[in-house]
Amino acid sequence: MPRRTPRTFLDRLRTPGGFPGFLKAASVCVLVAALLSPLAQGTASAATASNDYCGGQCSDILPAGENGNATLAQILLNQVFGTQPSHAEDQLGPYANLATGASTLTDAKINTFFNDASFGVPAAQVASTENPSGRTDVTIVRDKATGVPHITGTTRYGTEYGAGYAAAEDRLWLMDVFRHVGRGQLTTFAGGAASNQGLEQEFYRNAPYSEAELQSQIDNAVANNGTRGQQALADANAYLAGINAYIDASDSGRYFPGEYVLTGHKDSITNAGTIDHFKITDLVALASVIGTLFGSGGGGEVNNALSLLAAQEKYGVEQGTKVWESFRERNDPEAVLTVHNGESFPYGTKPTTAQGEALPDAGSVTTEPLVYDASGTGADQSASAASAAATATALSSAKRGMSNALVVSGKYTASGHPIAVFGPQTGYFAPQLLMLQEIQGPGISARGASFAGLSMYVELGRGQDYSWSATTSGQDIIDTYAVELCQDDYHYLFHGTCTPMEEIQQTNSWKPTTADSTAAGSYTMKVWKTEYGPVEYRATVGGKKVAYTTLRSSYMHEADSIIGFQMLNDPDYVKSPQTFQSAAQHINFTFNWFYADSSHTAYYNSGNNPVRATGVDPEFPVWGQAAYEWQNWDPTTNTADYTPASAHPNSIDQDYYISWNNKQALNYTTASWGDGSVHRGNLLDDRVKKLVAAGGVTRSALVKAMSDASLTDLRAEDVLPDLLKVVNSSTVTDSTAAAAVTKLQTWLTAGGKRTETSAGSKTYANADAIRILDAWWPLLVKAEFQPGLGDSLYTAFTNNLYIDESPSAGHGPTGSHAGSSFQYGWWSYVDKDIRSVLGQTVSGPLAQQYCGGGSLSACRDILISTLKTAAGTSASTVYPGDSLCSAGNQWCADSIVQRTLGGIKHYNISWQNRPTFQQVVEFTSHR
Repeated sequence: MPRRTPRTFLDRLRTPGGFPGFLKAASVCVLVAALLSPLAQGTASAATASNDYCGGQCSDILPAGENGNATLAQILLNQVFGTQPSHAEDQLGPYANLATGASTLTDAKINTFFNDASFGVPAAQVASTENPSGRTDVTIVRDKATGVPHITGTTRYGTEYGAGYAAAEDRLWLMDVFRHVGRGQLTTFAGGAASNQGLEQEFYRNAPYSEAELQSQIDNAVANNGTRGQQALADANAYLAGINAYIDASDSGRYFPGEYVLTGHKDSITNAGTIDHFKITDLVALASVIGTLFGSGGGGEVNNALSLLAAQEKYGVEQGTKVWESFRERNDPEAVLTVHNGESFPYGTKPTTAQGEALPDAGSVTTEPLVYDASGTGADQSASAASAAATATALSSAKRGMSNALVVSGKYTASGHPIAVFGPQTGYFAPQLLMLQEIQGPGISARGASFAGLSMYVELGRGQDYSWSATTSGQDIIDTYAVELCQDDYHYLFHGTCTPMEEIQQTNSWKPTTADSTAAGSYTMKVWKTEYGPVEYRATVGGKKVAYTTLRSSYMHEADSIIGFQMLNDPDYVKSPQTFQSAAQHINFTFNWFYADSSHTAYYNSGNNPVRATGVDPEFPVWGQAAYEWQNWDPTTNTADYTPASAHPNSIDQDYYISWNNKQALNYTTASWGDGSVHRGNLLDDRVKKLVAAGGVTRSALVKAMSDASLTDLRAEDVLPDLLKVVNSSTVTDSTAAAAVTKLQTWLTAGGKRTETSAGSKTYANADAIRILDAWWPLLVKAEFQPGLGDSLYTAFTNNLYIDESPSAGHGPTGSHAGSSFQYGWWSYVDKDIRSVLGQTVSGPLAQQYCGGGSLSACRDILISTLKTAAGTSASTVYPGDSLCSAGNQWCADSIVQRTLGGIKHYNISWQNRPTFQQVVEFTSHR
């Protein structure tokens, strides 16, 4: 029978009072993804699989734990006594311990910090087994160590049925949250907390699909992919049947997730209420969330236009454009590259003569309203702020791309086999957004992680003799069009005809529950859609009233990538780096894909990159006219000509690959700003390059390189040395500044890391130096650049790219306590400018010198002045405290929190800038 907690008096309690609003922590990253994972009870035996070619050298880890469901009784016990359901937290400790344990790591110790990711479960390690719904064609075995489900089917239908059943066992509540987010209905389902309002607003603005549009995406994906399309549909239906079977079983057995009681959907005494079955369009709604978050680079063209206009106003058109381009760093020659062998893959480059640009008139841009008819808490100040934040996030080009990869060719390893350490950096949540599973059945053989409710297949993991992973790539597949209005504000010219916009609405209301005490409220979200996508802004261009719309190549194609994932799970399809690349080519979201088997490594950049009209600059809005549309664009299907696979950055058997959301290759422009001389990708590249040069790389050596980078402050390693050169260009006579310099230099000599003095001390070594740099960075950036740029242009550029992303900063949509750090910031600008002032050679310099107007002595004065201010800034000011941390608690401010999306809470852990799910692989043989 399914795993459940014995019924006690706690099960019969009505919803308890005083619970924290566990859904209020939801943020943009909350929608990053989750997968299926089964559970079971009973005992059985299972043999280690014979189709495993990793030789015991495949490992993985995914904190906090596999079990993401909890009954009401378990939630009460956790909230009151801190007890954990089985396997809810058992991967958190090993994950956290690598921060202090990596320095003495050996290959033999790897599974002290990771799970054994071999196929199958040895008989002595079998914790439970079940045949869901009594089926004889599928078995779910769970291991004792982590409770990971190992699903084995004798039929394809049974295999996918088991996958769905297991997913619901481990993540039913989270899956339900996700499908409501994807439909813009989170507040109605989970409560009206301001963060929930902001969350649903962001995604509804980006993907306001009707039920018919969701279904049409399924129909088209099936129709366009032949036999594989039909198989994907059959797999999805079997998967849904498994989910719904568990819903029925848990409902009748009364062991469903307790959050349904806490949010008022079920009664703990009478069992009244329902848990709605999942339907196939829910899967598309879920996929749209994932695609929007991680697989849709681009947008931000209006923000780009505003900063360009500010630069031209400051410097004049010619010089202002040069200044803008130097900060944009489209193809910076000093940028770290994934494909570093010199190959060029031009995409998104600046045209010689731009055509069709539709830059707004100064001061005319307004954001299109989303919320109407708000009442109660739907209209209060916090809700308005959440809506504004969601809008800013939705329109920003700084997508929260995360994840990293380190892959080394067998030519440079001790064994002669390639080694990879890679995984997605998807934030930290309770329950976790990603889950582990193994699926073995006809045409499927894989273990790894997937996004919740989309786990028909393993999406990131290993096959029989190969492994694969991904990082967000962020190339531009979103364009902004200016459509000229006619008749009124809700008609526009489309191919010369005055055409009405389509009005799409979603009305939500909520009332207080135990989980969310937010008072009653309601509102209507309204989106105006055109053939060129949803309206985001309004403005005038040359005096003409226009609406700015955004068109994404994956819009109305959220389900298409299922074919690529199906191929990656198929051992009869993926047999080589070439077939791996072919599978990745069927994924239309923007990702960097990495591969390793026993002999080869490979890389491929996926996504439907539209072929733009000649002369169109993708950085800025263009007129919504036929001459500037994507080539062979069909508005009915939102299809167009896409760049061929050979034009995407790709490679086989390069000496090594690294990726931390950095630039992919020469002349391949990513949509986000910040691909310059200093990027967090340098932290990986510098370390892996040294390992490769020395040769004899081992799994533990590569894990050490990853871990070392994950603890390093990018600003300290790559920018601070030159800042100190300027400061020390003359003797520092001020005692406060001199003391600060000494502390910073000592920390730099020790490696510039944010690490505990000892495991569990919750105090950083060189804590005062870290405090000083955290306080100094925003001060020095402003003092260095604002005088030269002027207030307007400086502000416009900060809207394009955050100044800082230190671990303790509540930075943008990622927020505090999120782990991921140092992706977006002005480190490259500071680096180039300071080096230029020092007289060093700078490739791709900024258009002018800013620090002290180019004077070394004046620049030094600025740095010393701001350094003195930073040194005198108290820890309680630098780390102001929050609901978890007291003011001044530096370690806590940096710490990683598993943000609650359900009723179970976990402890916070020391900061690491590291993938959430991570694999360590070294295959020893091949089929």
